[in-house]
Amino acid sequence: MDYKLIAQAPGSNARAGLISTAHGEIETPIFMPVGTCGTVKAVHQRELADDIKAQIILGNTYHLYLRPGMSIIEKAGGLHKFNGWNKPILTDSGGFQVFSLSENRKLKEEGAYFRSHIDGSKHLFTPEKVVDIQRSIGSDIMMALDECPPGTSDYTYARKSLELTQRWLARGWKHFNETEGRYGFKQAFFPIVQGCVYPDLRKEAAKYVADLGAEGNAIGGLAVGEPTEKMYEMIEVVNDILPADRPRYLMGVGTPANILEAIDRGVDMMDCVMPTRNGRNGMLFTRHGIMNMRNLKWADDFSPLQDDGPSYVDRAYSKAYVRHLFVSGELLAMQIASIHNLAFYLWLVAEARKHIIAGDFKVWKDGMVKSVMQRL
Repeated sequence: MDYKLIAQAPGSNARAGLISTAHGEIETPIFMPVGTCGTVKAVHQRELADDIKAQIILGNTYHLYLRPGMSIIEKAGGLHKFNGWNKPILTDSGGFQVFSLSENRKLKEEGAYFRSHIDGSKHLFTPEKVVDIQRSIGSDIMMALDECPPGTSDYTYARKSLELTQRWLARGWKHFNETEGRYGFKQAFFPIVQGCVYPDLRKEAAKYVADLGAEGNAIGGLAVGEPTEKMYEMIEVVNDILPADRPRYLMGVGTPANILEAIDRGVDMMDCVMPTRNGRNGMLFTRHGIMNMRNLKWADDFSPLQDDGPSYVDRAYSKAYVRHLFVSGELLAMQIASIHNLAFYLWLVAEARKHIIAGDFKVWKDGMVKSVMQRL
């Protein structure tokens, strides 16, 4: 994997870059649709590529490991061939999913013991095993196994958690460098900066991660219960230390405003389930604000979902029609909303990139943040 810095925004840490992988290039800043089980819910791969213009999607180690299992994915020749997506894929290590199973997991020095949410079977994720699973998946970018403590963790717990994460990271990094990919192309390994909301822990973690010299780095453990301003503060603390010549990935964030503020602070890559999950429940994001499509106000509004500028989904769909689909429980409603929201997120980061290169990102961002979070 290779990263090239294209432009830096005046008065901001926002930057435009280009990531090159075995499955194609990624223009940053970029938002990555979440395809947990090898699919972005309610969206065809054709729509991802052509309508949404996704450049990279996510898969999840925990879910793919449990179902369909590595033997099936290996027989298929890796996840790219299994799901028919020929562009880059990033896989989360599954750590967040394991640690969300608070009643069904136990952390030990060797790794994380957990019970499957599907059938209750027992499993162990070690840092080494997680690398091996992601080798079998064949993702272009794989993540290190870490512990993601709640944003409300006290300092003692956050310190203990970080120390375990760093010991696991050392093992995972060593195993990654001692193994090869299965499918004839190089994979990248991103370590993850943890440390909760404590600046000294975040600085320590960022220094530890930066010293590894990985091809890219991630910031985890944010948007997990801490105040938004504290999240922004931690991003600034970490990005002051992470190397500027490598991409920075903020995991699991967030709203359109979060995306723009993260870009302003030097983040290059982001993902979140919000555009699809919220979309399936009737929430649509636009440049002018947020629409709840179940509201009665849209019942006789025959204007298109996006009134001006580029359409994120077929203009034939009016607000009234989409509301009708939602209140009727039609599956098409979830598909339209998912495509619309993802296309909007991809439009938003593409516009950010244009304004970074043009040199007026800061002014554009400040206005856009106010606009996108209004309730319509």
